[in-house]
Amino acid sequence: MSDASKIGFWEKQRKGANQQNERHRPEWYRAAGELGLDYVRILPDAWPADSRDFLIGNADNFAAINETDLALLIEALNEAESNGIKVVLAMASLPGARWKQLNENQDDGRLWRDERYHEQAFNFWRQLAMRLEKHPAIVAYNPLNEPHPEKVFGFEEPDENFSQWFQGIQNTPADLNRFNQRMVESIRSVDADTPIMLDGWFYAAPQAFDFNHPVDDDKVLYAFHNPGPWQMVTYRVNKGRYAYPDRVPKWWNGPVESWTIDRLAEEINAVQRFAERYEIPSHRIIASEFWYDRRLEGAAAYLSDLIEIYNSRGWHWAFYAFRGGGSWTGLDYEIAPDHKMDWHYWQAVEQGKDPEQFKPRGMNPLWKILQRQFRKNSKSQDFISP
Repeated sequence: MSDASKIGFWEKQRKGANQQNERHRPEWYRAAGELGLDYVRILPDAWPADSRDFLIGNADNFAAINETDLALLIEALNEAESNGIKVVLAMASLPGARWKQLNENQDDGRLWRDERYHEQAFNFWRQLAMRLEKHPAIVAYNPLNEPHPEKVFGFEEPDENFSQWFQGIQNTPADLNRFNQRMVESIRSVDADTPIMLDGWFYAAPQAFDFNHPVDDDKVLYAFHNPGPWQMVTYRVNKGRYAYPDRVPKWWNGPVESWTIDRLAEEINAVQRFAERYEIPSHRIIASEFWYDRRLEGAAAYLSDLIEIYNSRGWHWAFYAFRGGGSWTGLDYEIAPDHKMDWHYWQAVEQGKDPEQFKPRGMNPLWKILQRQFRKNSKSQDFISP
């Protein structure tokens, strides 16, 4: 794909999936190609790193891209391209913002307090863009997945208290909008053409889009993540209490209410306001993650309604996730909703072995909702090789 055509990829609606793997798996890209995904969103931070942090080397003090890690990433990009799959490359870590899952479950907020880490983050992406700008698989950079500087300063939701704080931190290290603008400028200093996806406040929450500012660049897409209540879509928190659309929590541990598809769409009203206010066309908006644990009641209705909403608006989307690796199977929709993993699977997990061969993937009503959306499966194809 030529540089000039990369933004052209996004001129029509694209439908894809997120990768949730802890290693590079060539067979994953073959399966993605068979499914007919337009693109995949890759977050490689959890892949085995040559040093402390994948690609970055050490998020405490970035100096140069790790060449061993970069070679592995390019191998994955080559595999994607050979299977007709385009790639959005996202990072869950940056200098001064090590991903919580790789930081002893502790948030790393240094990036939002210290300007030095801004400069290191910009330098990291300049170096990475210089190495990847010509790769034909790459159709977008997503510099930081789910940023949340507000949490570092004690805010849990975009309320009036946050709004007051927001006004006071303009042009400081905590200003995510300023960070995003400068990140785009940094990447553009070495790569004029590759599209850039930007996540906003509160982990890219759609409800917080009123606080996002557009950047001065005509090759930027604005991303948001899952709109449904987190305590409803997450297995370990739901505990059978909630189900879309009839038992949706009004607030954390609160009473429940019934939702319609129109009520669900209200959760993304701020995204629509943002697009209208700043004249952002529909093909520059992307729902880059959405999910609902397959084991929970209401998953099929929720995913079906969200896809209908996104399709009706012409927004790009990517479900989370396609054939996730490791021991987390709740978001592997090819496994039947009521299936519980057998002892072979759990034995492999306990022994630190790869449990992939024990995941019973196949057609089921929940998977069919997603599978039929993709170009090679829109008519009759019902099987993807394991």
